[in-house]
Amino acid sequence: MHVRTLTGGLAAVLVMSFPLLGGQAVAAPSGDTAGPSAAARVLTYDATGAAEFRSAVDRGAAIWNESVDTVELRPAASGQRADIRVLADSGWPRALPTSLGKGTVYIGRQAVNQGYNTVRISSHELGHILGLPDRKPGPCSSLMSGSSAGTSCTNPYPNAAEREEVEGNFAGAASTGTPVPAPRAVPVPG
Repeated sequence: MHVRTLTGGLAAVLVMSFPLLGGQAVAAPSGDTAGPSAAARVLTYDATGAAEFRSAVDRGAAIWNESVDTVELRPAASGQRADIRVLADSGWPRALPTSLGKGTVYIGRQAVNQGYNTVRISSHELGHILGLPDRKPGPCSSLMSGSSAGTSCTNPYPNAAEREEVEGNFAGAASTGTPVPAPRAVPVPG
């Protein structure tokens, strides 16, 4: 009787083990199979014309990448036509969106010479390309308050409402890659 029970138990273990022995091991997917940037709409930017502000532009783009999931800003590859051109000039900072996620940003030296923070300027102007309007006057906690927060304000991060608005602007475009019309395509002084 013990032999039959032992043999039956051994047979059950072998039957349960065959799928493991005969096939290829496959890793089970983790809970996060597609990270936040996997569904993000990628926008490229060209900061080669940003002169001394190149690192501030790169930091402004990185701040947006840290802050939202539906869009990702990446430097354009050499020879690639960028969605966003960033230039330095002697005027006031401004953005000229042509559609949502596309346009030209000017990092104007006039504001820099007056003492405004270059990373805040970059992040603010990129915010316009991402569909955000100026919100002046406003507190330093609002990135889109721009210059109305004063030269002592160095906050380059969008607040919760600004992040949510950009997420909404790109929510439909992230999965399809289809451009969503910009809320407006007019020159936006910084």
